[in-house]
Amino acid sequence: MSTETRIDTLTEPGTAPLTEPGTQSRTEVSTEPRTDSAWIGRGRLRVEDERLLRGGGRYVDDIRLPGTLEVAFLRSPQAHARITRIDTAAARALPGVRAVYTAADTDQLPPVVNEAELRVPEGLEQAIDPLVRRLPYPLLASGKVHFVGQPIAMVVAESRYLAEDALELIEVDYAPLPVVIDPDEALAPGAPLIEESWGDNLALRAEARVGDTDAAFAEAAVVIEEEFHAHRYVASPMETRAVQAAPGAYDGRMTVWSNTQTPHRVRDHIAEALDVPPLAVHVIAADVGGGFGQKGIIYVEDVLIPVAARDLGVPVLWREDRNENLVAASHAREQVHRISLAADADGRLLGLRDEFVVNFGATTMTGLVVPYNSIVHLMGPYRIPNADIRTRAALTNTAPTSPYRGAGRPEAVFAMERALDRLARALDLEPAELRARNLITPDELPYRTGLLDRSGNPQEYDSGDFPELLRRVREMVDVPAVRARQAELAAAGSAHRVGVGFAVYLEATGLGPFESARAAVRPDGRIRVSLGAPSQGQGHATSMAQIAADAIGFPFELIDIEGGDTDTVPHGVGTIASRALVTAGNATHIAGGRLRERILAAAADHLAVPAPDLLLDDGAITHPATGRRLTLPELLFAGYELSETGYFRPPGFTFASGASGVIVDVDTDTGHVEIEKYAVAHDAGRIVNPVIAHGQVTGGIAQGIAGALYEEMRYGPDGQPVTTTYMDYLVPTSEEIPDLEISEIVTESTLNALGVKGLGEGGAIAPQAAVSNAVEDALLPYGVVVRRGPLTPDRVRALLRDN
Repeated sequence: MSTETRIDTLTEPGTAPLTEPGTQSRTEVSTEPRTDSAWIGRGRLRVEDERLLRGGGRYVDDIRLPGTLEVAFLRSPQAHARITRIDTAAARALPGVRAVYTAADTDQLPPVVNEAELRVPEGLEQAIDPLVRRLPYPLLASGKVHFVGQPIAMVVAESRYLAEDALELIEVDYAPLPVVIDPDEALAPGAPLIEESWGDNLALRAEARVGDTDAAFAEAAVVIEEEFHAHRYVASPMETRAVQAAPGAYDGRMTVWSNTQTPHRVRDHIAEALDVPPLAVHVIAADVGGGFGQKGIIYVEDVLIPVAARDLGVPVLWREDRNENLVAASHAREQVHRISLAADADGRLLGLRDEFVVNFGATTMTGLVVPYNSIVHLMGPYRIPNADIRTRAALTNTAPTSPYRGAGRPEAVFAMERALDRLARALDLEPAELRARNLITPDELPYRTGLLDRSGNPQEYDSGDFPELLRRVREMVDVPAVRARQAELAAAGSAHRVGVGFAVYLEATGLGPFESARAAVRPDGRIRVSLGAPSQGQGHATSMAQIAADAIGFPFELIDIEGGDTDTVPHGVGTIASRALVTAGNATHIAGGRLRERILAAAADHLAVPAPDLLLDDGAITHPATGRRLTLPELLFAGYELSETGYFRPPGFTFASGASGVIVDVDTDTGHVEIEKYAVAHDAGRIVNPVIAHGQVTGGIAQGIAGALYEEMRYGPDGQPVTTTYMDYLVPTSEEIPDLEISEIVTESTLNALGVKGLGEGGAIAPQAAVSNAVEDALLPYGVVVRRGPLTPDRVRALLRDN
């Protein structure tokens, strides 16, 4: 797979120069690249790659402590049942088994509640009064199991092999209960109850309105009504979840190595479970082989492993196998949208209605996060004066769901962009032309939608050029040429049909409330920058070093980045929600600038000269007038403290955006879909490192295509998962992902001094919609309407048979 890239900087009208972080004044973006940076904007290869590619990675499973015990979990084979008996005597007696835990041993411990995700911002609570129910998740199933894969017992043994053997000796009797896996059915009267005390399965309800939707639909020339299903699939990181905990020796603390995206949150949950202060727990996010949101939440295993280590007084390790990851780790995406669009005769959008249902699975992991993301991204970059958007979330007997790369945005974009294509057909317009007539223009920015964002403040698009993004992908896919090919293939009676599809999206990035960075001079003269946001492959060791190098005025090669260690930075949020570059990047910028000032002030004091007369360059301080030179180690040895901490609190969300254009070839005999061309234009503000940025876009698109054509987590009507290995759950390789043509524009963020926007999730947002639109376009002569994915050969053939 390769990419062809074109990069340009666009003019963004503005009224104020760049300002300090935290202000909301607008930023003027020049037509020329910035010249105030020596390092930001350079396409440097990632400095961490050589170590990782040569096998020098240090993942949780690489940490081998003497006397480490290993864990295996007994997981429920039943989707819904009462536990009537559990007998662990034989397992406990097996030589090599050190402990067996059941609910009887853990019920006194606090259940897992992802507090940060379940919290409802005050502004939202006052304005829309959402129903957000909490369902604390027991560490081990107590009395009842709610989905296949729920942990019932934990065995700690001298090896994983012995622990697995012991699982087979545990006897559990179940009394099966009725099962519900469909979210609509779960919300119907009389459905089997997952949480009996509730009296129903409604986990969440929220709605948002703008304008007068009833009047808009009444006066519309054209109205379309559709139902679209965003299907369930799984993040499937290359490295599955893993936790290792070691009780302290000399300091008495608990040290935990975890491949989490949010080490500070993990620390706080473990401290609560152990009933100790947070600083009595030290969490280290080692090298992480992918997260994509699945590792951004707290699971019961994160707590149970440290509990076992404390109880037994020795290190304890658990690493998830692939079957566990597919069955028991969080799933994502499943939503059903019933969406309507109203437009005038020229195709200008007048109103939007959408009622969508989200499948939360067996518990409430993250509350409003995904459903409300879908609400506030549904209108996208389009001018829609009237909207009525409502959502409900249901509990079902399936694995819990949580954010996965895009977190509610791919689902909303799938519904909206598919609805736009259906509207274009009703109006006899080219789908791209319908979009062009409704896109918000740069002159209208900053643009308020009338909705409230996730923080409860008025939603405002800060910067962008959405028409330019669409123009570029239209140019790259050459719609007239596709239409000519369609006519030729139809005239020839070919079984192959081609189609073109588009999708335009935007993404709120830079989630708060804050992020932190600490920059410190080391005795060897190097500078270490410690972040509250760890890396799971985003290239922080390179991009954050570029930011620090510019802020400090220091050689890039002499800066080391570390993240994910709760000792080096006491407070942090993590790497989730396309936030790290905006929040940790600006925190690095602040800390670096302060460190530069501290270094120059210390040198001025030591040399007895004015600080403005000094230069910091090449890792040393010089006084040009006298030629005197002072190194950083010399300053340290002279007793000066050379470290600074920076916190960045974003004043709001900054919006990244993009457009995809896809050409597909569909074989109507076999149902096979081949992507002939995938073109994307994206805008993520100021780009720190183009190499890393393009890698992030490419990876996101690959995961989006995977959902469009291959990946689906399926359940039988009895709640049994049927795609439990990679023999059944199809993850594409580089062979299945086409070459990409990438164009990039830059409209800088107006909400931070660096002008950056989040980028990590953007590529994954549009592919399912764009590919589905292209397949429907190819099959229009057959009357096919694509309402769900993935578009596997058997599903495409079924669509053809049904029409």
